[in-house]
Amino acid sequence: MTREFLASNIVLIGVQAGAVALPRAHSVPALERLSARLRSPWWALVPLASIALVVWAINFQGATADVLTWVALIAIPPLAAAALGWTMHGGRPWLAPLAAVLFLVAWVARDENLGGELAATLLSGLSCVTLGVLLVSVAPHGWLKVGIVLMAICDAYLIGAETLQPAATVLNGAAPPAQLPQLQRAEFGHAVIGYGDFFIAGVFGALLAAERRRQGWIALLTFGLSLSFDALFLVTDTLPATVPVAVALVLSEVAHRHARGRSREPARALSRQ
Repeated sequence: MTREFLASNIVLIGVQAGAVALPRAHSVPALERLSARLRSPWWALVPLASIALVVWAINFQGATADVLTWVALIAIPPLAAAALGWTMHGGRPWLAPLAAVLFLVAWVARDENLGGELAATLLSGLSCVTLGVLLVSVAPHGWLKVGIVLMAICDAYLIGAETLQPAATVLNGAAPPAQLPQLQRAEFGHAVIGYGDFFIAGVFGALLAAERRRQGWIALLTFGLSLSFDALFLVTDTLPATVPVAVALVLSEVAHRHARGRSREPARALSRQ
């Protein structure tokens, strides 16, 4: 693990932690009515499917990577614009056009300097903020938490079985024409992180926002766990970046339930008097 890789990786896991901190809860009557109609526990399988089905599809048919590249290219900029204008803390409608600026920088400076890579990485991270808010609005929170843990377990298994690496290589190598940016994964300097690693963070952050939890501290916890976990790069080339997010979820749930239990004890004591 070189110094250059460490610096690059810190930027990527910093953006991942930002995806935990940024989502905010929303109350829009029209959207709430639509979410109520679409609400189903089956949505909790989306995190798991986003890695298991993608890896299977690419390994089965390599051309799937080209399709996913185009889906990312088309969908990520407007999703990032929605984050800047609406779904993130501090989002304002007049900030939404900044997504177009980030896209242009990612395109024009793609092969020239780190600025282009950073712009593309920010686009991906911001888009996952919006995806997280949307998914949390239609999936029961408890089931979605289980889905996050299952995604991390699946990610670790696929890497351990060396099933994910071939698919990731094909997906990372897929490129749209005209030197358009590759938004299906995030590359910065000497490190690469999968889009799913940002996605799981965005979903986790949206869950915290919906439950009015302290996102900032838990985002710092996620970053610290990721930094510690990535010490394993000393002995391996590929790690499941979803695992620190799932561990942060479990730790935060334990702490939250413990705090709720302690707050109920005085209330019970008063009720007995």
